[in-house]
Amino acid sequence: MSFSVKPTLTGRKTVLRPFTEADADVMWEIMADPEVLRFTYEPSDELTLERVRSWYGSRGTAPDRLDLAVTDPGTGELLGEVVLYEYDPAAGSCTFRTLIGPRGRGRGIGTEATRLIVGYGFEQLGLHRVQLEVYAHNARARRVYEKAGFVVEGVRRAVQRRDGEWADEVIMSILDREWAALSPTAR
Repeated sequence: MSFSVKPTLTGRKTVLRPFTEADADVMWEIMADPEVLRFTYEPSDELTLERVRSWYGSRGTAPDRLDLAVTDPGTGELLGEVVLYEYDPAAGSCTFRTLIGPRGRGRGIGTEATRLIVGYGFEQLGLHRVQLEVYAHNARARRVYEKAGFVVEGVRRAVQRRDGEWADEVIMSILDREWAALSPTAR
């Protein structure tokens, strides 16, 4: 299995497509969104626009992961990203993450984007397991993952300080057989 192929995946609410360097400026804006910062990572002085440009410019040739741009099918507007990474060939598993900016929220786009890339992982790449980590206080993301079939495996307690308080990290996963058992409308 290889992440060398960078597909375009089309749904009703979103189109997932390979990144280009031209996407970096919009991703830079999305990464600066207060909600993105609250639920994903602490800002770093090491993150610069030039580094973001280099990163997204290299996503199309990265053989070890699949980063796809989440876009609006009507306008082509970049709304966020979905990623399969940390592939473990022996276990047939990888990690999933997503980041949706403010213009993509509350429209079902995150749910559809999650289902599209997870479905691709199982149905086209032959994965056995997809896992993720999400902060316990990120109720919106947890609901998206549950709707896509992910189940809670456990909680890593007080893993990081967020907004001045210790935050728990919820570990979730979905297996190939669980994905296959979902009704087509749930996938």
